[in-house]
Amino acid sequence: MSDQQYTVARSARARRVRVSVDGDGQVKVTLPKRAPARAAAEAVRELAPWIERRRRALSRAAEEVSRTAGTVPYLGRELRIRPQPGRTRVHRRGDDLLVPTGDARPAIERWYRRQARQAIAPRLDAAVARAGTRYTGLTIRGQKTRWASCSTTVGMSFNWRLLLAPEAVLDYVVEHEVCHLEVMDHSPRFWALLESRVPDWREHSRWLRRYGSTLTL
Repeated sequence: MSDQQYTVARSARARRVRVSVDGDGQVKVTLPKRAPARAAAEAVRELAPWIERRRRALSRAAEEVSRTAGTVPYLGRELRIRPQPGRTRVHRRGDDLLVPTGDARPAIERWYRRQARQAIAPRLDAAVARAGTRYTGLTIRGQKTRWASCSTTVGMSFNWRLLLAPEAVLDYVVEHEVCHLEVMDHSPRFWALLESRVPDWREHSRWLRRYGSTLTL
């Protein structure tokens, strides 16, 4: 595999060489700060069979949840993209998403981020009320590898890309994080608590593992 087929990033927090494949099949190597540059090529060469398997799996997943051309997913529905000259801000009208002409992806992402707060906040408030717990704040992010998190100060963070998933998957992730308000780790106690609130959580977790890479605009 040639140098042009992967990118390299260094991280002060990395303890070892990490190789990942994103939803587009692009390979990224993360190196510890002091690792030699040749470690990237060595890791890619050693993991070449795994990289190809991962690319095939991502391709199959994309085919299984392929969307209609000219649409974007929204909590299990498809919204039709309707470019409008002169428009600078995305607006939804029924199942139509009115967007700027040209490359509208940045504007569409900003719209999803706004919608994420509106969709997640009431779900989070309801789940917290049912659990009898509390949280200190809600943040919307766009990480590539994390769907949500609960901090030690009980601040909640959710990925806007969850709006590209079925509604039941978003509901599961919200309940998952609310369980962390009571049990911060993934001990048997945590999983028992989650199952008491979302009996079919395994189905939604499997969906995210299989199709999470497809949740892009």
